[in-house]
Amino acid sequence: MPGIDHAPPPFFKRGPAPLALLSFYVAASVALFVVDLKYHSVDFLRQGVASVVDPLQRLAQTPGAAIEQFGDYFQGTYRLQQENARLKRSQLDTAPNLGRLAHLEAENARLRRLLDMKTREKANGKVAQILYTTRDPFSRRIVIDKGLQASVEAGQPVIDEAGVVGQVTRTSLLHSEVTLITDKNQVVPVQVVRTGMRSVVYGLGDGRLELRYLPANADIKEGDVLVTSGLDAIFLPGFPVARVGKVERDSAYSFARIFCDPVSGVENFGEVFVLNVPTRPAPLPAELTKSTQPAEAKGNEAEKTETRPKKKNKPARKP
Repeated sequence: MPGIDHAPPPFFKRGPAPLALLSFYVAASVALFVVDLKYHSVDFLRQGVASVVDPLQRLAQTPGAAIEQFGDYFQGTYRLQQENARLKRSQLDTAPNLGRLAHLEAENARLRRLLDMKTREKANGKVAQILYTTRDPFSRRIVIDKGLQASVEAGQPVIDEAGVVGQVTRTSLLHSEVTLITDKNQVVPVQVVRTGMRSVVYGLGDGRLELRYLPANADIKEGDVLVTSGLDAIFLPGFPVARVGKVERDSAYSFARIFCDPVSGVENFGEVFVLNVPTRPAPLPAELTKSTQPAEAKGNEAEKTETRPKKKNKPARKP
């Protein structure tokens, strides 16, 4: 119609130009980046988004990870763990006898020469797992998973497959504290396998041991093996304790300085064997001892009294 001079409305409503939108979003992103970098104002929003998205990410990754590890977990890992545990326990079960083998051989040779065959008390106890080491920097102690519920008491010796580890010093219901032989307050009576000489080894607190109070001319050299002597009535004789690493002899001093290295893994994590303290017969009371003297001894005393010659009376002097 000639009277209409305006254009018809467009069929689709058109918004801002794409270039204007791109410029706006780029400017907003740069402004948000600068504000977050300078004032950290978006940290809370970022943490919230991460908290919401993280479970979704884990859920999305779960099927693939489960499919990959399913076969290995049930076929390989479980079988290796069971076999490893069985080997460790069998090794610890035989540790008390294998650890004393060298000492038993040397002692057996001496006993055969002396024709004095004696029976030895068998070592028994229980296997315990090392949980952790204590946080005290001035001591060397570990915590095991056996306590009063497993009949573990303070004073019981502890060994591993190589030798003596330490001694139980504190117990609770479910755990026990073991003081290592390398602790500066720990003392163990020992014997040199090569010569049979007895002495005492002290912990130095730095992972080493020191053999004290031996004369400067003592027959001891590097490489000698020290085993428990059993004089303390706690450790059975023959368990390996340490190996002589360094001997310092000085004529100005009466005693030699002998440093030793422990043969057991006292600083390593693993399993240990808690030995039972050897039982000693309690001494009889004095009254009971006197009343239970053998009759033969009393008869011998009576015979001695009867057969003792009587003194003859001397004749009186004449006035």
